[in-house]
Order: sequence, then structure tokens, then C-alpha cells
Amino acid sequence: MAWDAICVGGGLGGAGIAFALAKAGARVLVLERETKFRDRVRGEYLECWGVAAARDLGLQSALADARAHRSPWLDNYIGGMRLDRRSFDDATGSVFPAPLCVGHPAFQEAVLAAASAAGAEVRRGVNATEVTPGRPAQVRVRGARGEVSTESARLVVGADGRDSKLRAALGFQETRDPYRLCLAGVLLEGYTGPDDASAAFWNFPVNEQALLFPRDQGVLRGYMAYRSDSGVTRFSGKERIPDFLAAFRAAGVPAEWLAGARAAGPLAGFEGADSRVTHPVREGVALVGDAAACSDPVWGCGMSLTLRDVRTLRDALAASQDWDAALHAYADEHDRYYDRLHTLEDWMTRIFFEPGPEAEALRGRVFAKAAADPGRVVDIVGRGPDQPVDEAARRYFFAED
Repeated sequence: MAWDAICVGGGLGGAGIAFALAKAGARVLVLERETKFRDRVRGEYLECWGVAAARDLGLQSALADARAHRSPWLDNYIGGMRLDRRSFDDATGSVFPAPLCVGHPAFQEAVLAAASAAGAEVRRGVNATEVTPGRPAQVRVRGARGEVSTESARLVVGADGRDSKLRAALGFQETRDPYRLCLAGVLLEGYTGPDDASAAFWNFPVNEQALLFPRDQGVLRGYMAYRSDSGVTRFSGKERIPDFLAAFRAAGVPAEWLAGARAAGPLAGFEGADSRVTHPVREGVALVGDAAACSDPVWGCGMSLTLRDVRTLRDALAASQDWDAALHAYADEHDRYYDRLHTLEDWMTRIFFEPGPEAEALRGRVFAKAAADPGRVVDIVGRGPDQPVDEAARRYFFAED
């Protein structure tokens, strides 16, 4: 049987495009190596522009099934003092949908179930051992019992994550940024702080940031963002949980919020630099999600960027009977919005995480002007890549105008 599309990887990217194409009547096969998705610490915050993409794709029910939790407030603290509170509540006139805090494995499972319900065939515990671009493209598959078959499709979607074997096998040239930041995270139960607000607690003297993404029933995904030169493994392993919580308190997180907190998953720290490929398509093959571009997880854009990829690819395929042309249209648009996001994240890193007197002076200048004009702060959460990155924008964000 020839398929319209084969998705190599059944996580958010692969399952998302499988759902979109199957819902439109395409014959879709999803190949997923894992029989159950695991907590990999990253990917718990769906920013406003990611929520908009999920809605456009019709994934509201999947979000509900994954128990996505609305976070209509975003608070910023310095030294334990709340400096500002941003509202995403419709009642306050927000033009953005509220961000969501959602468990990544649960969301993956829900979207994959939605793809299956839409008519996609899902095979788990299998591996795509070889992909040959062409018309049609071909995928060699090793099944759960070791059996080998070859499947063909009009389109193969590579959605096998940040360490994509498909990307490497097809010779895509990956570009990686130098390491600057690390992110460590853990899932906590027994959190007693507010569950309607996500929060960033800045500890500028040591260039660290505590991030709190609460769900319901006292569940919290907590992260520490810190510079790579302080050691990637500083917050890894259950024996480091006391150190992690101490860093939270040092950043100003109220001790009473975490007094009864206990780990409900692994604590892991990892380097967070961006990596990407330019023009992520080959003949009959398109990369989406982390296989195409990984944004620095410190800025929380991973799930949103993946859903933007899925929506962009879906729309390109729907707009043209010439799928080769559609793939190149997708790749061109992907490069445009990823490059903007990459630039914005770089500006944020330079403003908020650089050490030394010059960086302190820059922060002081930016904060002083932003107090009177909040639009000077790069809006990663609300607008993501949908904001300018030209020289006038750079001067505006860096308070040089």
C-alpha cells in the first residue's frame, strides 16, 4: 500500500501533521519508536502563539485530554519583589490567548490518539531504519518483532526530535550555536503557590532565573536557567534536588510555596543552545519540530515552534496540488520565522544573562525605559517570531534610540 504521508516520529510534530492530514482525508502512517512517552523534563509551556497554532489545527480536545492548565497571568520578580504582572485574561482585553501549562508526554499521547481517531495508522515500538527521498519516497521499517518492510509515500515527514537520525542520514547540515545557557527542571507535587500565574524570578547577581509553570492540584514544573560556564550537571540527579530548591529560594521564590514540595519526576540539566538546518526539505521529505530547528529551551518556545511548523506545512500542502512546490514554500517560511525567533532569543540572552558591568549597565538602561514603555521588552511569550528584528527594532529593544 502506498501512503500519502509517513511520519517518522509520533511525538507532537509527527502526530500533529498526521492528525491534520488524516483529518483532510489523506492516508497517513505514523512510526513511533517508543511504546510510551517519557518525561524528558523539557516542553511544558505553550506560549500564546503556540496556543493559537494549536487552535488553528483543531487540537483543543487533545489539550483538554492532556489536562492543559490555563495560565492567564505572567509575573516577573527581582529579588523576591514582583515588578510586573501581565494579563492574558480575556476580561482585561488581552489580544492573545492565555498560555497553557501542559505535561509534554500527556500532550504527545493525546495528539497521537487524535491522529489515530482521525484515521491515521499508528505503529509503536518500530524504527525507520532508512529513508530514501524521491517520488515516491521510501521508508524501510523494522517492526516490533524484528520484521522488516518497505513503505512508500508521497511525503515523508521527519519528526524524530533534536537528535534526529533521519536528518543526519539524509545529509542535512546542522548548525549549532555556542553553548551559553543551561536549563534544569523537575516536576514537583505539593506546590502551594498561585496556580493561575506562571512566574520568572530573576537573580541577576549570579545570572540565574527560576521559572514556575504551575498546573492544577499542586503540580508545578520548575526550571532553573543559568549560564553554561557554571556547569551543566549542577542540577542533575535526585541528590541535587535540595540544591535546586535552594537556588529557587535564592532567586526569591517564597519558601512557603515549596515547603511541602516533593519531586514527582527526574531532575535533569542540559545545555540549551539553538541548532537548526537551513531549508529543511529534500525530494519528498520535510523535517518538522526539533528535527528542523531546536530553539533554546530557556525561552520556552519548543512546543510552540513545533506547532507553527505543523500548521505551516499543513497550509502549504493544502494550497497546492504540487507537493514539491509546497514543501519548498514550507521550508522558505520556516526559515523566515525561525530566523526571527533565533534573533529575538539572542537579544534576550544578551540583555538578561550576560555578566559584568557593561551588561549591568545595559539592563539598567533597558529596564528604565521599559518601565515607561513596556513594549520595549521582547515579547517571546505573546508574539514569538511575529515581531520585527530589523535595526530599528534592535535599537528599540536595546534602548539605544
